[in-house]
Amino acid sequence: MRRRAPSAGASLLLVAACSTGPSLESRGEVTAPPGDSRRLTVGSAGFTESDLLAQMYALLLEQAGHRTSLITVANRELYEPALESGQIDVVPEYAATFADWLNARTNGPDAPPVGSPDLDATMKALRRLATPRGLTVLPPGRAVDQNAFAVSASYARRHGLRTLSDLGRSGLKVRLAAGDECVQRPYCAPGLRRVYGIDITAVDPKGVGTTQAKRAVQSGQDQMVLTTTTDATLGEFGLVLLTDDRHLQNADYVVPVVNRARAGAPGVTKALDRLNTVLTTADLAAMNQQVDSWRRLATDVARTYLEDKGLLK
Repeated sequence: MRRRAPSAGASLLLVAACSTGPSLESRGEVTAPPGDSRRLTVGSAGFTESDLLAQMYALLLEQAGHRTSLITVANRELYEPALESGQIDVVPEYAATFADWLNARTNGPDAPPVGSPDLDATMKALRRLATPRGLTVLPPGRAVDQNAFAVSASYARRHGLRTLSDLGRSGLKVRLAAGDECVQRPYCAPGLRRVYGIDITAVDPKGVGTTQAKRAVQSGQDQMVLTTTTDATLGEFGLVLLTDDRHLQNADYVVPVVNRARAGAPGVTKALDRLNTVLTTADLAAMNQQVDSWRRLATDVARTYLEDKGLLK
């Protein structure tokens, strides 16, 4: 299947629908039976990992008898309402992040977050928020794309570090390369101090997982970098992740989210569950690397992975 990029016309239609779709209050209780449309549009958020997941979803749904098309909408403020309206039928999401986003949209930007390191609690909150919007959140898989912290491999060997707890016990002073919001975010510098006792002396505002941030750790200017668990380029900079052994980070497991009226039937769930039981965090990182570093097409990487795992005939 060739990837179909959205035309300018498709993009304009999407924006219009997002601005005129039914409000949450006007829909009331969801009573329509789960749908099983033969034609399904799979959405991607426009970054490598989302593209890969969307490609795999589309291939599995095609094999299950659906005709699929793909559309890229990088802005969640656009693609989530399009998912509600049925212009997009399926998207890959991340449990805790999407739960907090829906919570802020429903209860206001100052609402306390509902995403947490507890996957069951996070999924319960996410489904509670998604259901009134006509959305069904399918079961999470094994793969998780969380915030993570990396140090140079030589630094880890020198100080015997495998986990963030090891770093806290070491008493080492740590300059952290991250986004400037890390100073205040509870999962970042404050959490590292509170949960692990790590002596964060400063936050170097070089961004999350950027090349500049990784080079700062590689050179020894900084000792640790904020990145993600599916970062495909750590090895290129001689970096290794430290395990979040006390579960500071939220449960951002990959979850398919579908429009219930069009794609909420058991057949869609069954097709996508085949990927959930196989795909791991390491698999996602390896595929990201193939696209980002080796310059392979996402559609080819996705198909090869599914074929190698016996998920495509």
